[in-house]
Parts: sequence; structure tokens; C-alpha cells
Amino acid sequence: MLKSFKTELDPTQEQKSRINRTIGTCRYVYNFYLAHNKERHENGEKFMTGKSFSVWLNNEYIPNNPDKAWIKDVYSKAVKKSIEDGCTAFTRFFKHQSAFPNFKKKGRSDVKMYFVKNNPKDCACERHRIKIPTLGWVRLKEKGYIPAVKDRGKIKSGTVSMKAGRYYVSVLVEVPDTPVVHNNNDNNDGIGIDLGIKDLAVVSNGNTYKNINKSAGLKKLEKQLCREQRCLSRKYENLKKGEATQRANIRKQKLKVQKLHHRIGNIRTDYINKTIAEIVKTKPSYITIEDLNVSGMMKNRHLSKAAASQKFYEFRSRLKAKCDDKGIELRVVDRFYPSSKLCHCCGRIRKDIKLSDRVYRCTCGYVEDRDLNASLNLRDAVTYEIA
Repeated sequence: MLKSFKTELDPTQEQKSRINRTIGTCRYVYNFYLAHNKERHENGEKFMTGKSFSVWLNNEYIPNNPDKAWIKDVYSKAVKKSIEDGCTAFTRFFKHQSAFPNFKKKGRSDVKMYFVKNNPKDCACERHRIKIPTLGWVRLKEKGYIPAVKDRGKIKSGTVSMKAGRYYVSVLVEVPDTPVVHNNNDNNDGIGIDLGIKDLAVVSNGNTYKNINKSAGLKKLEKQLCREQRCLSRKYENLKKGEATQRANIRKQKLKVQKLHHRIGNIRTDYINKTIAEIVKTKPSYITIEDLNVSGMMKNRHLSKAAASQKFYEFRSRLKAKCDDKGIELRVVDRFYPSSKLCHCCGRIRKDIKLSDRVYRCTCGYVEDRDLNASLNLRDAVTYEIA
């Protein structure tokens, strides 16, 4: 069984330099592949696949352009992976699955250093360090998280990434298969989860998980982020006006903004993980959620920021992984299912209910909180898909 692990690295200055150089080269090659195919298309030539481009780059382009020889100074598998990613992006565009691939800009795009295990000595892991090709042994900040070789954990491949001045490694490890015990206890009913903006999640068993973005600590960090962003904006404006502004100070201020963004994101992700762990701990026979139209929420300028900060997609993906691990069935109800308009008592649908109506009142005398009523309807939904 293959399982992924992600943790933070503690590399030396030389290792940081190598990682940055490899990531920069991968970004350059990816953009070069996109530009080369775009130029061929404008000239009426045939599309060049990733494999053909890799052969042309190593055998024709670099030998004829000695100033580009630095491309071969980094890990070759990482460069080849960036070309494959560009080919995948074009393939998805041709199949009408995504838009035309964009160029990756330095400091804004998430580019990673890919590595793979070609021989037994390439990738290894101990309690406090991990061996990565071209980097050697790199220290880990979280000791004992990645399974070591003596624990029968074999690293197949991985990536090294950088975010807000911190370095992370994500590895795919082959671990022994563990039998998944499915919870088929009829005495333990399933639950429904209604995700929202007022509260993160309202569960049909009566538990409510608040919106972490309304907490005092996170509001304080967001105010601090606004101040640092204004400071960064002023530095850029002064640079445009030709005033004396050092680019080194801009880089320092930009790193401050990145660190705050990273910290806020980590707080939200940690809260989602704890919420899911507490929900799954009750061992329900199934969990039902709604297929939310997040892209439609993002078009509403009044709700877009609040919807984005809730991380609905991340909640669903992490809940699915947890349910698969614990043997719990995850049901997904269609987004047009009237969970908020349906009366859980008599089944009547209220078409005149507004978003501001936080209490559901029915003509049959049923009065309940709007979100709790929706979670009860999701729990009892008959039409659904298994995720």
C-alpha cells in the first residue's frame, strides 16, 4: 500500500542553495516547453510531446547553446518531471478539461523539486533525517513521522517544495497493507454534515463546529496581514516613482507577508483536521455531505472571501481520506438537493426561505435551527453517490 507523508526539512545553507537552483531550473524548463510549443503552433508546426522535447533539449538545443549548459547541472529527473507536467497540462487543455496552461512566475507559482528512487541507495529515511538524491542526508524537524526502512517503509518517490522561506518534503512510501475494518454496526446510525459560512460544520448529532475565522486570534493575524500588505504596497509604489527603495527591503517585506499567509493557512488546516478527527471518532456507519457549488459562491462578492477562508474542498478531501482509512462510507448528495428548504418533520419544501432566515419554521409546527435541519435531511437522504 502506498501512503504519502509530508513534513518540514531543516536543510543546510548549501542544501537550500541546491534546492532553490533546482526549483528555478524546473520553472525555466517548464516555461520554455510552453513557449516552444506555442511558437510551433504559430508557425503551423506539429505539437511536440514531452518525450520529444526532452530529447531535443539534451541532444540539440543545449549543445548548440553553451550558455544554457546550467540546465544539466541540476537533478535530471526533476527537469524531466517538469517537462512531463507541461505535457500533462497541454493534454488536459486538448481534452477540454482545463484552460490553456499558464507560465509559472518566480515567487508566485508552486514549483517543486521531484526525486525518484532508481537504486537502493537513492532514497532512505531514518528517525531524524532523510536521504534525497543530489542533496544527501537532510535533517527533519519532525522526528519519527516518516516510516524508516527498519519499519519496512520504502520510499518510492517524493518532492521538495519551498513556501514562505520554509522547506518541505512530501514522499510516497510503500507500507505494509493494513486491513480496513468496515463499520457495519446497525446500532450506530450515520450522520449528516452541513457545511456553511456562519459555522464550519453542523452535524446531525447536535454538535456544532464554529467558524475559526471569527476567533480573536485569527482576526488579529488578519489585521496584522493588512498592515504588512499596505507596507509592501507602499514600497512598490515608491519604487515605481523612482524614490530610494532598496529591493532587499522589498524582499524582506514580501517574506513577512508570505509567512503570515502561511501561518493563517496552517491554523485553518489544523482546525479542519481536528474537526474531522472528532467527527470520525464517533464511528458512524456512514457520513453524508453535500456537493457544494464553491465556484458559484466565489462569484458572489459579498461571500467570496468568507467561502474561500472556510476551505470546503480541503475539508471534503481530508474527510474522504479519513473515511477510507477508517472504513466509513462517505455519501455525497447532489448540490440541487433542497436540504435547507425541506422540513425534516413533514417533508414540505419551503421555496420562500431566505439566506437571512436562520431558524426553519414549518406550517406543521416544526421549529429548528436552519443548519441542523439541513444536516438531518442530509443524513436521511435517499439519493446520493458514494465518494
